[in-house]
Amino acid sequence: MLHSITKHLQSVFVNAPYDVACTDQNATLILKLDRYVFSYAECSTIDTPTPWRQAMTNSGQGPTVRRRRLATELRRLREAAGLTMEEVAQSLDMSRATISRLETGKTARPRPRDIRDILKLYKVGDAQQEAVMDLARGARERGWWEQYKGVFTGTYVGLEAEASSIDTFEPLVIPGLLQTSAYAAELARASLADPAEIDKRVEARMRRQEILQRPNPPRYRAIIDEAALLRPVGDTEVMRDQFRKLIDTCSLEHVTIQVMPMSAGPHIGLWGQFVILGFPDSTDQNVVYIETPTDNLYLEESEHLERYNLVMQRLVIDALGADASIAHLSELIDRL
Repeated sequence: MLHSITKHLQSVFVNAPYDVACTDQNATLILKLDRYVFSYAECSTIDTPTPWRQAMTNSGQGPTVRRRRLATELRRLREAAGLTMEEVAQSLDMSRATISRLETGKTARPRPRDIRDILKLYKVGDAQQEAVMDLARGARERGWWEQYKGVFTGTYVGLEAEASSIDTFEPLVIPGLLQTSAYAAELARASLADPAEIDKRVEARMRRQEILQRPNPPRYRAIIDEAALLRPVGDTEVMRDQFRKLIDTCSLEHVTIQVMPMSAGPHIGLWGQFVILGFPDSTDQNVVYIETPTDNLYLEESEHLERYNLVMQRLVIDALGADASIAHLSELIDRL
């Protein structure tokens, strides 16, 4: 029965990779096809490791994901202990803000002593306590992106570097992971960046792109509105090289680039750019990232994730297919 369901869904989403898993809460079959999730209560219950055991067995994650996982676990343990943030802060002679920052992952390098004091207050067992401490130590590691503090803000680049899937829609510019250095430099100049910082910004962007070339790269899908392709950024040579880079990147088997043509008319993505980041471990919540001129939004609520997954699914259907998109890019090169 499970096999037939899997094959049926795969036939609906041709060539989409899929995973099968069960949860011990409701014995539900989860099939993930290209980041869209379908559930069937058709499988027997299996034992699912508790969050702290999963933390022990997933030590390969980087500091940003570990920090998020640590934050989730600290919040869960506090609630299980029946304590408020104020009560914890008072008991440990800390500020409420310190506890809040730890539970929201906003403390860049959590101090092991603080974490251990918190765990003792929560009366956490030795084995679980050591697993959480492993997370805390891992969360203190420095990612490569920290050397570009003047360029990167927030946690996005750290999350991107550790994601197993990246789905993005860009209505106005070429996505950062696909830009040439010349195109990126033109955008930096247009953003009124300090001329002395432009080279550093371009270097940082090129460094980000290395994730698509690493041995275990994320599955990457970019849908680019044709408006972004028709907007001249730099001279003709800059645009020609940029289109060629898009075509060349399409040759990577884990990368899919689709063009949303002008002929599609109004579509569901007109209201703006977004990125959906997926992670390999089920304990790590997926994230929708939205960049704005004044702030960056990170959406993690299930209703937000469901909504943006549906939007992405609609965009995939409405955009040109991968082969047609390559042909369209080639036509744009000929027109230059």
